[in-house]
Amino acid sequence: MGTETTGGPATTGLRESKKRETRQLISDHATRLFMRQGFEATTIAEIADAARVAKKTVTNYFPRKEDMALDHQDAFVTGPARTVAAREPGESALAALRRAFLSAVAAQDPVAGFAGPEFTRMIAGSPTLSACLRGLHDQREKALAAALAEATGAAADDITPRAAAALLIGVHRVLFRRIQDLTLAGRTNAEIAAVLEGEAVRTFGLLDPALGDYARA
Repeated sequence: MGTETTGGPATTGLRESKKRETRQLISDHATRLFMRQGFEATTIAEIADAARVAKKTVTNYFPRKEDMALDHQDAFVTGPARTVAAREPGESALAALRRAFLSAVAAQDPVAGFAGPEFTRMIAGSPTLSACLRGLHDQREKALAAALAEATGAAADDITPRAAAALLIGVHRVLFRRIQDLTLAGRTNAEIAAVLEGEAVRTFGLLDPALGDYARA
């Protein structure tokens, strides 16, 4: 007879994999319900029934209902900060963020706003989700300010990184909203990407006089 083992690496890995699968299952069913009948009108009980789990399971994985709809929050909030931290030698923060945004446009990245008409209508039609999205933009700005402060060695009370982050995330806000508006107007992702490529270059270019050399690696 062998010795029984519990909690080993294989068991732990399987458990974590199962948790990720359950979380994704709940999020997928919730998002389908939100898009079909509206975010505010959808209940936790309906989501639990659709995912075939208990209501408590839903709330254990998602303490807030909006987290089920906006399930790429970490990538959205930390993206610009990580771009600045990983900028290339000689590259300024502005140049790195412009490059990253243009890459996201070319890839039609959902995190950049290319979420499709049904999802975009769901956000636009929900006061709760719209407010949550504004809060995520604010968190994004705060994370970028911290990254810029670290990149430039700014003192804790230096307002410059915060001001620069406000300008840079302001551009991201405008372009994100532009993608939403074009999506709601019935344009395809490919059509939107073609428009945004030029508009992003022009919009980021407005910051060149002030931030063209700021936080250069």
